[in-house]
Amino acid sequence: MFDLAIRGGRVVTPEGIVEGDIAVTGGRIAAIGRDLGAARQQIDGAGRWIMPGGVDPHCHIEQMSGMGLMNADTWETATRSAALGGTTTVVAFAAQAKGQRLQDAMSDYSARAARGARVDHAFHIIAADPDAPAFESDLAALIGAGHRSIKLFTTYNIGLDDTQILRTLRLAKTHGALVCVHAENDAIIAEARARLLAAGHTTPRDHARSRPREAEIEAIERICQMAAYVDTPVMVFHVSTAEGAATIARAKATGVPVTAETCPHYLLMTEDILDRPQGAKWMCSPPQRTLADQTALWDALLTGTLDLVSSDHAPYRMDATGKLSSGPDAPFDQIANGLPGLEPRLPLMFDAMVTKGQGGPEAFARLTATTPARLHGLPGKGALTPGHDADIVIWDAARTHRYGANDLHDNVGYNPWEGVTVQGWPDTVLLRGHPIVTQGTLHAAPGTGQWLPRPLPPSSS
Repeated sequence: MFDLAIRGGRVVTPEGIVEGDIAVTGGRIAAIGRDLGAARQQIDGAGRWIMPGGVDPHCHIEQMSGMGLMNADTWETATRSAALGGTTTVVAFAAQAKGQRLQDAMSDYSARAARGARVDHAFHIIAADPDAPAFESDLAALIGAGHRSIKLFTTYNIGLDDTQILRTLRLAKTHGALVCVHAENDAIIAEARARLLAAGHTTPRDHARSRPREAEIEAIERICQMAAYVDTPVMVFHVSTAEGAATIARAKATGVPVTAETCPHYLLMTEDILDRPQGAKWMCSPPQRTLADQTALWDALLTGTLDLVSSDHAPYRMDATGKLSSGPDAPFDQIANGLPGLEPRLPLMFDAMVTKGQGGPEAFARLTATTPARLHGLPGKGALTPGHDADIVIWDAARTHRYGANDLHDNVGYNPWEGVTVQGWPDTVLLRGHPIVTQGTLHAAPGTGQWLPRPLPPSSS
């Protein structure tokens, strides 16, 4: 007898859509098919889409920013929001401070996550200071312990120079890790920012002008060439431009081991949103771009140039603890970058891909769960397959929701998607076979989530 069976749904598997049941035993998927046997507990899935729990591999949680600001979410609040949005696995960041040993940074972040996480989780190692004590031995030890991804920046005050990037790529290749990169050219940004500020252009809209598309294009091209030279896997984070996606396509066509992601705010927002009152709410880096870029990014997602959709959840409140830390009229260069995205990522993408048909249910599952799990080395996650963890979301495809001013369950205090209506809603969420959300009610206590060691190097195949 199975522990649990969801009966009569449309089960989205990597092999196709199965009209029937999905059964769970011991926290794992036991069988998928028609008229499966008896179960101790049953859930009626008739008329519902049965999807894998979301895997969000790009989340800033309880993390200190380069500006010295702690972001708004704790592990308790961020993963509460994640669960209610249908995400059952997150990959967050353990951020190294200047001069700090990597082992110390990881110990600090891991302890906080263990206390607060309501969903399963892993970490990227942010390597901000390769000259810190024991950098190479700590990195090797952390990778060996299952932390198999490294995050590098090419800008901000934690950006690495080319020599440091190449050194880190070599270490990643030696020890078996994926290198993820925030790719923008720091010199172009610095020059554009200085010109704008000198001319008195200081508004949130000017933030977009301060990070011109050429900064992204150049940095992506450079990272692809370095990945080719070292011959080690690299993932480019949050691609925002048509030209950036085209660069990824050319690199892939020549065999460069590069993958890439984008985010809902690049697919569904344009830079005009920064003209709104309190435009700082929508400031992020890279900035939102144009309708032409949106079209190109969607095409790149659906043709395999871009591999997945993450949230880049970067939560800051609109007060002195966050975006207004330098005052309500601060120039754009003194406003924290980022917007909350963990909870709305899946409903926004479901509405676009399943309800509106831009890709369909199988592509939705692949881009928001299956491929993120595979590329980030999370075996047993991201797919409805026998033997995998029973991380399952039951979607009500008919339910509509209009986002309000502050109806997310994080700790940010505003919703950047206010006024947007989505059709399709995560009604029931299971983590390892246990219902953690039913009809909008959260049941997962802090500490429910497990750390996920990644025993094998990520696969780009």
